[in-house]
Amino acid sequence: MIRIVIVEEMGLLRGALRAVLSSEDDLDVVADLHESGELVAVARARRPDVVVVDLELPGVDMLAVVAQLAEVAPRSAVLALSTQLTPEALQRAIRAGARGFVDKNLPPAELARLVRAVAVGERVFDPTAAVAALNPPDSPLTGRELEVLRIVAEGLPLKEIARRLFLAHGTVRNHLSVIMRKTGTRNRLEAVRQAQRAGWL
Repeated sequence: MIRIVIVEEMGLLRGALRAVLSSEDDLDVVADLHESGELVAVARARRPDVVVVDLELPGVDMLAVVAQLAEVAPRSAVLALSTQLTPEALQRAIRAGARGFVDKNLPPAELARLVRAVAVGERVFDPTAAVAALNPPDSPLTGRELEVLRIVAEGLPLKEIARRLFLAHGTVRNHLSVIMRKTGTRNRLEAVRQAQRAGWL
């Protein structure tokens, strides 16, 4: 019997997930939570084989919770549900310790199959996000522009970026102008986010 804990804020969806999984002879939902605060304690007490989590719970960094769960309950495989199926989101979920990262709107029968897969040690990822992560689009940015953007991502001011790269302050500003033009973004933060989503950084 595969023991499951569900973490989902929306009561209707949480109930539907529980009903679907509990209807399978080999699956047993031992707890369903509407918030993440109790998850670690519940995982320690119930020792689930699989924890199905909604990564988009409001007001909480669910990837940080997943990472904490991986430390305290390493035998509990995490199957993460998301509507943000980007390469960046996939990579962050993997780094946090999730064994699965799939579309929140997948068919119920498919969810049961994926729960079984992660329970026996398989990794399951949304195919679109996985392909995009493995084959990111070619970057329009030069090596130097990517280097500037990597340091921008650290949140440093222009003067510090210039000092780190041994460039003039104006040169860094010029690089950033070109980066924003090439990426079609309005500011440095948007440029960093786009580059991360595309897998260039």
